[in-house]
Amino acid sequence: MSNPSVRIGFLGIAHMHSVSYAHNLLAMSGVEVVGMWDRTDALAAEWSQRLGVARFASADALLAAGLDAVVVCSENAYHRPLVEQAAGRVQAILCEKPIATTVADAQAMIDRCADTGAKLQIAFPVRFAPSVIELKRQLDAGLLGEIYTVNCTNHGSMPGGWFIDPELAGGGAVLDHTVHVIDVLRWFWGAEVTEVYAEVGDSLLHPDLGIDDVGLLSFTLSNGVYGTLDTSWSRPPSYPIWGDVKLEILGEHGVVYGDTLHQYITVASNAAGKTRWAGYGSDMDRGLMADFVDMVRTGRAPSITGEDGLRAMQVALAAYASAKTGQPVKLSNL
Repeated sequence: MSNPSVRIGFLGIAHMHSVSYAHNLLAMSGVEVVGMWDRTDALAAEWSQRLGVARFASADALLAAGLDAVVVCSENAYHRPLVEQAAGRVQAILCEKPIATTVADAQAMIDRCADTGAKLQIAFPVRFAPSVIELKRQLDAGLLGEIYTVNCTNHGSMPGGWFIDPELAGGGAVLDHTVHVIDVLRWFWGAEVTEVYAEVGDSLLHPDLGIDDVGLLSFTLSNGVYGTLDTSWSRPPSYPIWGDVKLEILGEHGVVYGDTLHQYITVASNAAGKTRWAGYGSDMDRGLMADFVDMVRTGRAPSITGEDGLRAMQVALAAYASAKTGQPVKLSNL
């Protein structure tokens, strides 16, 4: 007898990643996407029809549908209430990054899941990019020797919508993009960021945006590695893809450069009206979904924990604090 399907629901689909996650889950054997709910009726109706997934009238109704797990892809400010609502009613929760908008909310989510036995995983798909996996292999093997510096970028297009609402997003490009890169660096070395200096620009590239759209972070890790991160919503609508995530690691034996999205061919199409990069090969979102489903099936611990989400978010919050004072911020002070 075959194993029963893993039954998954979506609590909130406001984040753009939810569409990719849903497509990947729908393509997996032994997985049933039971349904979705979102606080915005029009959005829920649109994506229910486009994905062919049932729409539920309330989060409670979806949670009562016999789910094994949920994916929370709401606006950032609603992560905590939705995770707390789901904890104790499902085995596992995958929460979109950043885990929350405040340390208090993130810790409350972690505590609630611990108290109820729910497994909380944070959605950091960059860990599943082949170039990042290969970078970690080389670092673990000591091929670069002692590591001196890491220079990183995470550039994207300005997403608009609730992403530029400080109350719903909790921050702009710095919060949106810092957490991805910091999570990868913590995973590489098992080290924490100890100090951050940052300069942050509000509405620098997009007049009257009302939230930060660029930031430059300089930081030190507990293993002595010095790093920089150029994070922004700087890619124009004409850019071939949404942006980039790149890492350059300098060690005593050389330099290794990783580009997480460099799996594409260049396609010039009159129909599209511009040149595009058509992706091929691996899909980091599929890797994340496969890992999450495996966790639900096997009952093992999450690969990316709530604590991982909290630590990455703290670095972004430290960057904002540094930009406000013009001084470096020690993470122990948060």
